Amino acid sequence: MTQERTFSAPRIAINRVYTRHGDGGLTRLVGGQQLPKDDLRIESYGTVDELNAFIGAARHTLLEALPTVAADRRDRLEGLGRSLHRVQHELFNLGSILATLPEDVHPRQPRVTQAEIERLEAEIDLAQEDLAPLRSFVLPGGARLNTDLHLARTVCRRAERLCVALHRQEAGDTYPVGYLNRLSDALFVWSRWASFLLGAPEVLWEPDTSATAMAAAASGKDGEGGEGGEGGEGGGSGESAAKGGDDAP
Repeated sequence: MTQERTFSAPRIAINRVYTRHGDGGLTRLVGGQQLPKDDLRIESYGTVDELNAFIGAARHTLLEALPTVAADRRDRLEGLGRSLHRVQHELFNLGSILATLPEDVHPRQPRVTQAEIERLEAEIDLAQEDLAPLRSFVLPGGARLNTDLHLARTVCRRAERLCVALHRQEAGDTYPVGYLNRLSDALFVWSRWASFLLGAPEVLWEPDTSATAMAAAASGKDGEGGEGGEGGEGGGSGESAAKGGDDAP
């Protein structure tokens, strides 16, 4: 017995890539409406498409690294690869909704729901079991896979910000923002987990690794200025170190 599909199967036939219809700076939504290519809705699903490419690159890096991983950790890294592959499909589902005006959404149109959000939360919790608590913010680095996942995280945060602005402009499905928020959390944790599974060192933020601090040390004088910096947008890779960091990119 064939299981009924949850979402409609893709109904596209691409046999000619260029049409010249977009040369005037306009594109069409799923419902046929024309919009400028720099419209906020187009920016939103275009950035989700960009995110998908970065996640695909990270997954390819993971697959290349698999033969070098210790046997007792390889199954977990393979599991991460499967998660990234699933996320790529989910991002296409998300793009389908973003490319459609709310009044044109079909009941069986691909989308993200609470199920995708809860799956990411469970995967975050699983990865965290292997990780020590952070005592500083982290910098991308230590392994190529770590860096690739951080790149995807920053694009994910940008997609989230665009979707927040779109939702403010046009009321619609709230799941895209929640999904992207949780996915950026997952990408942060997965970047740390990848380093752990690969046996690569984590690169921690050290404020005194700076020209000001080095000059002060060389002259034997204390650096000037107050401690710390502004939070929010400046706190990049440390967004989950003091969790509650949803205001970080």
